[in-house]
Amino acid sequence: MALQVGIVGLPNVGKSTLFNALTSAKAEAANYPFCTIDPNVGVVTVPDERLDKITQFVKPQSVVPTTMEFVDIAGLVKGASQGEGLGNQFLSHIRQTDAIVQVVRCFDDPNIVHVSGSVDPVRDMEIINTELMLADFDSVDKKMKSVEKQAKTGQDKKIKMQYDVLKKVHEALAKGLPARSVQLDDLEEPYRKEMHLLTSKPVLYACNVNDTDYAKGGNDWVEQVKKRAAEEGNGTVVICSAMEAEIAQLPKEEQKEFLASLGAEEPGLHRLIREAYKLLGLYTYFTAGEKEVRAWTIRKGMKAPQAAGVIHTDFEKGFIRAETYHCNDLFELKSEAAVKEAGRYRLEGKEYVVKDGDILFFRFNV
Repeated sequence: MALQVGIVGLPNVGKSTLFNALTSAKAEAANYPFCTIDPNVGVVTVPDERLDKITQFVKPQSVVPTTMEFVDIAGLVKGASQGEGLGNQFLSHIRQTDAIVQVVRCFDDPNIVHVSGSVDPVRDMEIINTELMLADFDSVDKKMKSVEKQAKTGQDKKIKMQYDVLKKVHEALAKGLPARSVQLDDLEEPYRKEMHLLTSKPVLYACNVNDTDYAKGGNDWVEQVKKRAAEEGNGTVVICSAMEAEIAQLPKEEQKEFLASLGAEEPGLHRLIREAYKLLGLYTYFTAGEKEVRAWTIRKGMKAPQAAGVIHTDFEKGFIRAETYHCNDLFELKSEAAVKEAGRYRLEGKEYVVKDGDILFFRFNV
């Protein structure tokens, strides 16, 4: 399952610095607006200590973690939806993403210019969210006009339903509400989904603080962001993108020493990735054998055939059964043979709902 997350924010909030830290890439980060004039795309591995533990017992020839793709675009400014700044040119690059990380500046530094002249994270959130809503409003408005006549005079029920969904979303956006706030049933939802609206995506607010406030777990600005995010039903994570970028450039052993000196067990980026997973309702299952141990991403609630389809569509089409046990069984009993002896190795059918941390082997016939 290809998972994409778009990174948005005002200029000079630490967006590209965060991207650099995430991907250990070299997206230009400079102290002036619009330094990122091409969309940056980077694939990062999803940290999962369970994968490392499985390899201790299975000892495969290769290990393949699951990945997440991040898309970083130029900073947005007020009026972006109407063509202000350069960020508006790249909104299309994040329409296909599954979620959005909005980087919010929660630090004060006279040496780094704030595009609005002062630090006010809630105001910044409102600016970005308004621009995304205005961009969506324009898209929905154009689509409504293109199908309105056929919906009102034609007999195509699908067109009529599409128009009704567009109208509901249009009304919400006109009131300043995001597209995700509109309640739709299972038949209506696909029409919203096919629009790839920016405000239909879940949002994770990354509160970017300085290293001092990071060590304290945040500051008053972070609390303001958390309150607003909770009201929206969205998540938050505290990061120090400058520090994370430094950590990302260190060798693994030096990373551990640096983190230990801060009293931290892992980089803040690991939490950011996990929070993005949580936000999207994602699980990880594993396949484990002598040739390869591999992590696979699925959506919570997926049944065994659909989980098999993540590996290959033939696995889903010809699904017979799944042989499974949980990774915790392996950690406790030390080997697959011991898991079988203990009666924890199971055969599951088409209705089995895959659990986070399952180790699976699929039987199929095409």
